[in-house]
Amino acid sequence: MLEIDRALDWLQNTQVASAIGENEILFPWIESIHVLAIVLVVGTILIVDLRLLGFASLDLTARRVMRDVIPYTWGAFGVAALTGSLMFSSDAVHYAHNRMFQVKLVLLALAGLNMALFHLIGVRDIARWDKVDGRTPIAVRAAAAISLLLWIGVVAMGRGIGFTMH
Repeated sequence: MLEIDRALDWLQNTQVASAIGENEILFPWIESIHVLAIVLVVGTILIVDLRLLGFASLDLTARRVMRDVIPYTWGAFGVAALTGSLMFSSDAVHYAHNRMFQVKLVLLALAGLNMALFHLIGVRDIARWDKVDGRTPIAVRAAAAISLLLWIGVVAMGRGIGFTMH
């Protein structure tokens, strides 16, 4: 057994992970909260990305939309990360070897990198381009489109995990 598999085996045999895996009610409740949190994460990201793409909320500046929405994104992301971690712990070895789970993690990392690049590059020049009814620069629109595609992939892979774990 590989060292990582030993660590994963230890994780799934902790008291919390065992309780989640063995209880008929606990896992479905955690999963439901996870799905609701993901809906909030993706929904709030969709609001920002559609504004950046010029399809929605054109009566508001992008800065205003981001200021109003992103705190909800981070709160929901925290809940999704916590509940996802709890579900993972209940069967860590199998999740870690599930191809859809692996792809989901890669897509999440790419979405985070895309967001970081947007905030490092796109936002630093926001005062110049952020006008009501204004057109965002091509790099900003590209980041928004990439974001949407990555999050669609995250959701698709997340959904697929449930069909491939049993």
